[in-house]
Amino acid sequence: MRQSVVQAVSVRLAASLLALVAVPAFAGDAANFAALGFSADGRYLAYEEFGVQDGSGFPYSNIFILDVAEDKWAGGSPFRVLLEDEQPGLATVRAKSAEAAAAAIAKLAITEPAVIEALNGDGEVGHDGASITFGARGFGMDAPPNPVTLTIESFESTSTVPCVESFGFPPPVGFALTLEADGKSTELHRDKSVPASRNCTVAYRPFGIVAPVNWSWNQRTPVAIISVFSQGFEGPDRRFIAVPVPEVK
Repeated sequence: MRQSVVQAVSVRLAASLLALVAVPAFAGDAANFAALGFSADGRYLAYEEFGVQDGSGFPYSNIFILDVAEDKWAGGSPFRVLLEDEQPGLATVRAKSAEAAAAAIAKLAITEPAVIEALNGDGEVGHDGASITFGARGFGMDAPPNPVTLTIESFESTSTVPCVESFGFPPPVGFALTLEADGKSTELHRDKSVPASRNCTVAYRPFGIVAPVNWSWNQRTPVAIISVFSQGFEGPDRRFIAVPVPEVK
């Protein structure tokens, strides 16, 4: 799997990592997620992560276009906007990233809604933080048929970012994603190492499942949205990775 979200290793992070060792954990920079839409054939998904940087207080918005079939960037994405000013707010920065991505979204005909099929929401109580279960939509009040479960396994890994040597953090954490269906398990992804773009990772959680409307009837591929937590200035920072789930159609 090619990474579907890139969090640049910034000067701000590099300057603050050593100080973090002695700083207690407060509220980190937990990006918000927005599914912007699919192309009519389900080939492309556009989505956004946005929020306010911890430490600086600067608002940011990053728009990604995923080629679901190839699991890679499309349309020149990601489109990143960071406003180095605390005043403009999220509405302004999101409008600017939408403007930056508009031509690519139009060219790839990303015009169809992206529906949320399952969600481990930030305010939800009781989920285990390691799995998410979903199925094709039922009819009316019927339960979703043929449910499947995605499970995340986290493990100590390596990275070109000197998390241990220079910053004094524990080793970065990689992940594997496994699909469980009909009594069988299929591993969809396993990190060989942690990309530098994820920074010094500490945890992963399944955030949600997005898909085109009527995806199961039309043989479209749903996409798993994975929360990636890494060392931040005031606590763990969250960004997102999108992983196609081609085994479920």
